Amino acid sequence: MPNAKLKHYLHLHFLVLIAGFTAILGELITIGALELVWYRMAIAGILMYVYIKIVRINIKISKKTFLQFSAAGVIIALHWITFFEAINQANVSIALAMFSSGAFFASFIEPLFFKRRILGYEIIFGIIVVFGVVLITSSEMGYVNGIILGLFSALFSTLFAVINGRFIEKHNATVISFYEFISGVLFLTVFIFLSGKTFNAEFFTLSNSDWMYLFILASICTAYAFIGSVDVMRYISPFTVILSYNLEPLYGIAIALFLFPEAEKMSPQFYIGAILVLITVLFDAVFKNYKIRKGKLKV
Repeated sequence: MPNAKLKHYLHLHFLVLIAGFTAILGELITIGALELVWYRMAIAGILMYVYIKIVRINIKISKKTFLQFSAAGVIIALHWITFFEAINQANVSIALAMFSSGAFFASFIEPLFFKRRILGYEIIFGIIVVFGVVLITSSEMGYVNGIILGLFSALFSTLFAVINGRFIEKHNATVISFYEFISGVLFLTVFIFLSGKTFNAEFFTLSNSDWMYLFILASICTAYAFIGSVDVMRYISPFTVILSYNLEPLYGIAIALFLFPEAEKMSPQFYIGAILVLITVLFDAVFKNYKIRKGKLKV
């Protein structure tokens, strides 16, 4: 049993590493955030459908379940749009630092879904996270739009992670992901038309590098990683999954500093705020683990 648990934790952190690389691809891809997310969800949806046919997974669901998955798909689309637009408006470091606030949102959202009380120290840690975000914001006012978008991205990310934590109790991870992505594509298609854009030849004319990065993003960083992150919640609590994904900024910022040293170099105050947020998240993990071992908190 311990070895099996370790295997799931290692798999989770491999998925987090992949997630950290997602932001790098967002920086490398030259198209807008809306178009990028449309391509990402469309290609990933197609790949999932092929996988479903190969392994013969039954994807029949009720109308009510389809509507629930569709709502989650819209939230996922909004998360990715705000995340990649945060990178466009600021940079990888800002977007990922704001993503760290997901643990703060999880502390208040998860109790609502799983009917547990909000813990006192979670509120204290939440206040510290807010202080860290304020430090980042005050030091990088030129990136305020990216900061706001990054915070919304973290909120949407936490919301759909907790929702999927409920879905996985009754449904297959691949089925959940497939319907969420298809719903996301439909939502984005309507949104693109309403925004005055069209699916003309220019929309589908991309550089070879963009096509390559999009395929990596949609296949490895989306189809595989998304199914894996949903499925791992069968063995690890949604909060632990969300908490682990807060290590994504460490991986992503480190890679970004190596690949884009000039664009990603930030002020000392930014790193103080980011470190404060990440340390708070780690302390929260320690407290959660202590509570679980004492039997005072459900995993």
